[in-house]
Amino acid sequence: MNKPGPLPEIPRRGLLLVMSSPSGAGKTTLSRRLLAADGNITMSVSVTTRPPRRGEIDGTDYHFISKEEFAKLRDEGGLLEWAEVFGNLYGTPRKPVEAALTNGRDVLFDIDWQGTQQMAQAMKEDLVRIFILPPTAEDLRERLIRRAQDTATVVAKRMAEASHEISHWPEYDYVIVNDSIEAAHEQITAILTAERLRRRRRTGLTDFVRELTKGL
Repeated sequence: MNKPGPLPEIPRRGLLLVMSSPSGAGKTTLSRRLLAADGNITMSVSVTTRPPRRGEIDGTDYHFISKEEFAKLRDEGGLLEWAEVFGNLYGTPRKPVEAALTNGRDVLFDIDWQGTQQMAQAMKEDLVRIFILPPTAEDLRERLIRRAQDTATVVAKRMAEASHEISHWPEYDYVIVNDSIEAAHEQITAILTAERLRRRRRTGLTDFVRELTKGL
């Protein structure tokens, strides 16, 4: 009796995985862990008008551009979403995202609730939204101080803004409390696995079932 061969890969459309949170809740750490663990998801590289932070690389972390360049890209329809955060502009280039989806690759976004709302308007069927919460307000404050990227004034401003950002949690498909990076990562991985198996995204299912039934 011949052993069955490996299951053929069923083509699927990629998905857009959004992770949002108040600043300091851990979404950047979780994003990096997911990217390191999963070879089929790519980070969307946003454009921004803010200056680079220590250690950030142009073209890897962000595309750092002028306000004039940003306005031109936005006005020509080259952005899927854009937002102003703390006086700086952020946006998602359209072309690389659409190409990834068509090729069955997933795209990860680290954007706020404003950008997520715009993404839902533009590409709702492709979107999976996760909101990351800190376990306590004090934990959030300590994380902001510990990362030493912002002044005390900016930390206070981010804490004041956190309440408004958190109020948008009901707009998301999933909510994760990031008390443990490991546990939060496992939950995100489980969400991604389930969403990849949704019937509407598996564009090759019709052909697979047709071939399957020929042998019945």
